[in-house]
Amino acid sequence: MRNFDLTPLYRASVGFDRLADVVDRAMSADVSASAYPPYNIEKTGENAYRISIAVAGFAADDLNVEMRDGSVIVSARKAEEEKDRTYLHRGIATRAFERKFTLADHVRVEGASHIDGMLHIELIREIPEALKPRRIEIAKSFAKVEKLDA
Repeated sequence: MRNFDLTPLYRASVGFDRLADVVDRAMSADVSASAYPPYNIEKTGENAYRISIAVAGFAADDLNVEMRDGSVIVSARKAEEEKDRTYLHRGIATRAFERKFTLADHVRVEGASHIDGMLHIELIREIPEALKPRRIEIAKSFAKVEKLDA
């Protein structure tokens, strides 16, 4: 396991502590963690994304999607099944799960849908006007900036 020293990042920047936390979490993630349920993350537009999670065996009422602390948390808990069923083979896993996706700044959940055993979570990045590039007009004459004495 590699350890990265993020001290230079803290010395030379302000406000990147969240980014450092994300990197630290990614580096310390348990590689033996379950890959259940499988999922895709795709870019569907310039500022749009979709997380698709295979949730076969779960009804929409069994699923929960919430946004908390800059993350999307998807969890599922299947209601108790009938005990009188006898399976000869049970290949569809319906065990409870919780999966967390950390979102970048200004990304929010636009909606979610459950279609054909897939949970689709639509995300959109909305850049505030203050952060959008803007053209600065250059004056043709020199305007002196006066200092205010305090």
